[in-house]
Amino acid sequence: MEYSCKDCRFYLPVDVFKGLCKMEKTSITPDDLSCSKFERQPKCKFCTHYSVEKDFLGKCMGTTITSPDLNASKCDDFTWVHLN
Repeated sequence: MEYSCKDCRFYLPVDVFKGLCKMEKTSITPDDLSCSKFERQPKCKFCTHYSVEKDFLGKCMGTTITSPDLNASKCDDFTWVHLN
């Protein structure tokens, strides 16, 4: 699986079109490919409790509708899904 900058914990969004890399202090876009300093940010799409329903929409634990890119760093139920 190829990751984009928006999936990195060092990505800081400025607006929907651009952001900043907190490690390299450079301007990037959310869809740029990840660099060698990439660290996965906990997001719903990386959780074992997330299931895809439609494009850009899914469910948490089969009940709560959520976005796959929602930050899950404060979620008590977050569990990393095994990804290569």
